[in-house]
Amino acid sequence: MDWPLLADLPGEDVRQLLSIARRRTFDKGEVVFHRDDPADSLHLVVRGRFGVRVTTQLGDSVLLDVLGPGASFGEVALLLSDSRRSATVSALERGETRSVYRDDFGRLQRDHPGVKDVLLRLLADQLRRASDRIVEAHYVDAETRVRRRLVELAGIYGAEAGDSAAIPLTQEDLAAMAGTSRATVNRVLGDEVKRGAVRLARGRVMLLDTEDLGRRCRPERG
Repeated sequence: MDWPLLADLPGEDVRQLLSIARRRTFDKGEVVFHRDDPADSLHLVVRGRFGVRVTTQLGDSVLLDVLGPGASFGEVALLLSDSRRSATVSALERGETRSVYRDDFGRLQRDHPGVKDVLLRLLADQLRRASDRIVEAHYVDAETRVRRRLVELAGIYGAEAGDSAAIPLTQEDLAAMAGTSRATVNRVLGDEVKRGAVRLARGRVMLLDTEDLGRRCRPERG
């Protein structure tokens, strides 16, 4: 398994990090960790998809993100000894990760200080993603955010540009990921069905033409 984020880092540093990683497998629906659990490990996703969820003040569980092969989560655990998990992560299907534990990482750093650059690269990507979502929430209309999430999910579920993809998520999940309402998601999906870019099935969205959908991901200008 290759992690694109690490592709241009020194190969020996990446190999050293992976040498201490432990293989873990998860069944569909199995929780990797809960929010507020003590954080002690980084996870590199090898196969399967994992959902990142939080609970709102009203007690609703909402989906924030979906992570697929090549992604990572839990990076802060390797930096802060008293950190806790900020969200609940569970397997959306059978999945596998490579887990790097903080104590093992600390020992490795003493002999191979360059491995810290691997961690910094992963953290930098998480910061970039968070910054992009903040800007998007303020300056991009809700309909465009829904379309962007659909295109991103198509990539996570293995579709190349222009290919079809089956996204096994509900309208509520898509609304949470886009930071909007179910009504807005339904409106966007209805429009895309009319255009022939999307087909709806029970519990999933079939993306029939991700390239065409992607062309409508730019914010509308007033």
